[in-house]
Amino acid sequence: MPQSDSFYLHDIPLEQAWQRFDQALESAGMNGVLGSEEVGLDESLVGRVTAAPVWALTSSPNYHSAAMDGFALHSETIRNAMPTAPVILAVGEQATYVDTGDPLPVWANCVVPIENVEPLNLLGAPAADARKPEQIRLRAALPPWSHVRPMGEDIVATQLILPSGHVLRPVDLGAAAASGHKMLRIAKKPRVAIIPTGSELVTLGSEVRRGDIIEYNSLVLAGQVHSWGGDPQRFPIIPDDLEKIRSQVQAAAEDHDLILLNAGSSAGAEDFSAQVIAELGQVLVHGVAVRPGHPVILGMVRRSSGQMIPIIGVPGYPVSAALTGEIFVEPLLACWTGRPAAQPIEIEAAITRKIASPAGDDDYIRVVVGRVGARLLAAPLARGAGVITSLVRADGLTILPRGTQGVEAGTTIRVRLYRAPAELEQTIFCIGSHDVTLDLLAQFLASGGRRLVSANVGSQGGLVALRREEAHLAGAHLLDPASGEYNLAAVRQYLAGVGVNLYGWVGREQGLMVARGNPMGVMGLADLTRPDITFVNRQRGAGTRVLLDYHLEKSGIMSDQVRGYDLEEFTHLAVAAAVASGRADCGLGIPAAAQALGLDFIPLFHEQYDLIIPVEFAASPLLGPLFDVMHNETFKRAVAALPGYDISRMGILIAETTP
Repeated sequence: MPQSDSFYLHDIPLEQAWQRFDQALESAGMNGVLGSEEVGLDESLVGRVTAAPVWALTSSPNYHSAAMDGFALHSETIRNAMPTAPVILAVGEQATYVDTGDPLPVWANCVVPIENVEPLNLLGAPAADARKPEQIRLRAALPPWSHVRPMGEDIVATQLILPSGHVLRPVDLGAAAASGHKMLRIAKKPRVAIIPTGSELVTLGSEVRRGDIIEYNSLVLAGQVHSWGGDPQRFPIIPDDLEKIRSQVQAAAEDHDLILLNAGSSAGAEDFSAQVIAELGQVLVHGVAVRPGHPVILGMVRRSSGQMIPIIGVPGYPVSAALTGEIFVEPLLACWTGRPAAQPIEIEAAITRKIASPAGDDDYIRVVVGRVGARLLAAPLARGAGVITSLVRADGLTILPRGTQGVEAGTTIRVRLYRAPAELEQTIFCIGSHDVTLDLLAQFLASGGRRLVSANVGSQGGLVALRREEAHLAGAHLLDPASGEYNLAAVRQYLAGVGVNLYGWVGREQGLMVARGNPMGVMGLADLTRPDITFVNRQRGAGTRVLLDYHLEKSGIMSDQVRGYDLEEFTHLAVAAAVASGRADCGLGIPAAAQALGLDFIPLFHEQYDLIIPVEFAASPLLGPLFDVMHNETFKRAVAALPGYDISRMGILIAETTP
């Protein structure tokens, strides 16, 4: 390509360079996830990215299991046991030995630890083998489900285990396996060709003579690509020969998604990168207004099929090469694998000495950071583009925007840290009432670069958490018996003096979840007083518990008339699991939870579930994606498809309170 036709030395701003690159990628159909594949959990999946959400196929445990070594029995048989009036049970008929993790017999509902058991033979003498006695003597009663891991204690079928776009860790593989998965759908690794060029380069282990340079940029670039989820292939060194470089680039384009052509990106007599790219495709950018790294080339080259793929001419200086990877390669691989682009934590610190900066470039300066007394300080490191050790030592980068021309000592600067994960800065804490739509919300937020962490403590607990500034938002459905309104009275009571916004989320049905076919013939709240019906309740302070108490009072039913009123669970799915496992005959909850575990549902009430967000967080960038999701039609359709939900008020600001 004639030099006059090149973009080189124009040093266009980084934003414009990316805009040109993005447009070319979109035209080539390479501006999204490149593809996915089904991969077994027993393969090397750590560091790979999920291409689809992982929902639990089964509960864990999927049966009631012993939590201790001991004897399984029914608590009713020892309800009168006391130190002075022990109870003797026949082993095999009334009790059976179980090890930790063993399933409980269907007739048992608790486990007595072996150390609390007196093993006997038929004559009442101590048994020779404590695990194989003929009788056992017990001197204390136990409540039902003591020392038992109930079905679904860890995982309940249909709950979200992992969102798409999630970078897998070892523990994630265990959770996926525990939830019934053998295979996961994973984003394909983009294949990246790394081609080092330069007649002065020698391979690792070579004898280094005067004028030789050990080629290690390809090692750094390959390591970056691998850590960012790509599949790097390092090619042999190509000397400064136009035909050989062109031939290697053309061959690499056939079976790779991205080419990193290292060195030769400047304008010297032996810098052929721009010419090769122009002959095989198109040079989009030659020169970006960043230092180090300004001679970078962005282009597209054509495969024999006609498909265009991206190529980046990476500068030869080591720091420039590494920063080119961070600036251009990492966001591209993030897009292709479906994960959020890296967003390093930023802090403020005072610069320790004056720095001059070229007025026309964004200047990337490596710094080390430390605290001296009460001040956080940043000390600049050597700035040479060839000083690779400055990146090794650096705690982070500060960027002086073009036009700055430098900073004085003591100036407060922002530092992008290398030393801490950016994910923690993108976490949204939601504490309050449980609702299955929060799992869907977590999935949609994940695609927007946010991680939703929810704690199910009940509606009242969520409002208390907001008052303590422990959460960004709370889900609530607290009915005020006096007014018939939801949440407003509770907000005024628990958040007096705190400015909050109350947003409509979903209207939903509440009713009784019963076993398929309703074998006990439960029809309504009146049946909860029957002696043959066992109920499972929500925890004190939960909106569902408040709703139940309100309607029990209206019906003239006392709580002590309901068998199982004090048997508590913290989520709708946990209540459904208790019913599905036979631990209870019915429980109050939502139809989506009943459907998830194959239960029948008897609708009783309609209620409003809202999100309460303090004003300071409602206006923060952190929660911006949350409001986007509220108005996202795809998300709304997904919620509306769940049984028993009304989305007519989703995202509507219902009320505002002032401090």
